[in-house]
Amino acid sequence: MAQIVGKVLLSGVDVIVMEYYRNIDRSRIQFDFIMDGDNETPIDQEIKELGGRVYKVDPYEHNIKKNMKQCYEILRENQYSIVHAHLNTLSVFPLYEAWRAKIPVRIAHNHSTAANGEVKKTVMKYMLKPFAKKFATHYSACSTVAGRWLFGDYSYDSGEVKLVNNAINIEKFSFNKQVRDRIRNDLNLKEKLVIGHVGRFVYQKNHAFLIDIFYEIHKRNKNTILMLIGSGGLEQSIKEKVATLRLTDSVLFLGLREDVSELMQAMDVFVFPSHYEGLGMVVIEAQAAGLRTIVSEAIPEEAKLTDLFEYCSLSQPARYWAEIVLNCYDGNERRQRNNELRQSGYDIVTAADELREWYEWLYKNVRVHSNS
Repeated sequence: MAQIVGKVLLSGVDVIVMEYYRNIDRSRIQFDFIMDGDNETPIDQEIKELGGRVYKVDPYEHNIKKNMKQCYEILRENQYSIVHAHLNTLSVFPLYEAWRAKIPVRIAHNHSTAANGEVKKTVMKYMLKPFAKKFATHYSACSTVAGRWLFGDYSYDSGEVKLVNNAINIEKFSFNKQVRDRIRNDLNLKEKLVIGHVGRFVYQKNHAFLIDIFYEIHKRNKNTILMLIGSGGLEQSIKEKVATLRLTDSVLFLGLREDVSELMQAMDVFVFPSHYEGLGMVVIEAQAAGLRTIVSEAIPEEAKLTDLFEYCSLSQPARYWAEIVLNCYDGNERRQRNNELRQSGYDIVTAADELREWYEWLYKNVRVHSNS
């Protein structure tokens, strides 16, 4: 089967699909990956080692016609039984090509929603939204909010949308004091109160407000550090804002990292003031790491898996967020939250097996239908 993941950013969709791929029974289900760009990515070799194939297509924003033509050629040549597209509203384009290539099972998967602050992007989403189900045979989403937003209340309430949790390797993120001490020593964070965030530098993640929050935190407690993991188009402007506020020595820009699970051990509080999210996988990871997690009201309720989770409205000023953050940290040693995450369905081992069963059910039923 084919997984269409778009750009590989080491955050978001590609991370989710790869986690499922690592844990699914690959003797029964194999993935090929169709991704944007012709450069080697950090996951290309791993995919091949796990038995999958990697196909590269021109990014849609460069040449949508070429992108679609390349998708069609890949799909037609391989004649997959199932194509799973993770491009949100943009999935209509590869799924149209899958329809042309006569792929019997075509899954549209939504991982996101929209916000007014991204004018062009939001207009495009709403333009494409009516076509979300046009060439899909099945629908899936990471949360109720994401499912209802793209596929509608009727489809969701009638059971047409399959929820696929953004499950994680719980053991990998579980609190580990030895790792915490090592990372904090390596980054010279001893005795510091570390505020953490993981996310691309894009409007959605609201870094500008996050810096305002940290400015208020730092005014109250000079022994604080903000750790930022990720990259993106707005990174330079955020660095300039940090410099303007004279916070350069107190903000760590760590870029794209493959050791996020270890870096989270070094944090004390996780802050996530997004404008919108389909779910927000990193807040699941933060809770697994035992971190107090302060999020905006844009984060779906399904992301609240433990009592570590607290909402704060974006209508509140940065100083209010700062007080919440400083008051929530009590200095007590963190504890394991594995059972709570497992009970909520976010253990990747169990979730991958459930996804494998769904794929096999789809395959079996389409074969039965085509043979009848």
